[in-house]
Amino acid sequence: MEINDVTVVYMLRELALVPITLLPIINPLSTASVFVATVGQQREASNRLARQIAVNAFFVMVAAMAIGTYVLILFGVSLPVVRIGGGLLVAATGWRMLNAKPEAVQAAVAGEASTMSDSEIKRHSFFPMTFPLTTGPGTIAACIALGAKSPSTSPVLYLAGLVIAALGALIVAIVVFFILKHSVAVVAKIGPTGELVLQQLMAFILLCIGIQLMWTGWHELNLG
Repeated sequence: MEINDVTVVYMLRELALVPITLLPIINPLSTASVFVATVGQQREASNRLARQIAVNAFFVMVAAMAIGTYVLILFGVSLPVVRIGGGLLVAATGWRMLNAKPEAVQAAVAGEASTMSDSEIKRHSFFPMTFPLTTGPGTIAACIALGAKSPSTSPVLYLAGLVIAALGALIVAIVVFFILKHSVAVVAKIGPTGELVLQQLMAFILLCIGIQLMWTGWHELNLG
């Protein structure tokens, strides 16, 4: 296999790694029920809110991948420790999802939905719909860990890695947009039992991702 082919395979693998890692953490289907409760049957409001949440989530993910590492350097935190800490947080989130009922914050948002006007829906597009329901601490920690994988040996390689990460984040944002946009139909189609099964499956995948992140960080610390 030629060098160019190896490079293309590597770039595609790195591109796929972003949505494979982040989508189980974000789990937009778990936010769909809150989204439906927020906008009800208002199709126009549903489209606007879904688009705004996707845009917000994209910028949060890209910012975490681009500058998160440098913020950690400012505070003197090493990347292996970040991976271990992020893995702990991600694994804890998955464990909580496996054993707990829907989070209180989701219930609170759904409870206030009936009194929200269109302007209030727009104001709520970042908090709490984008953060913490869509891109919470676990997502940000995983984005920082992914950003740490970008090559830093030269500005060109770093920029290329950042572009690949941004494209991966764009794929995630598009998936979030389409799921939320069609969340009324999705929630109705899979039903309560299907939603529960899907959430449990995503929670298990999330737990495994967290353990993998911790193992990678521990391995790097031992090599150092």
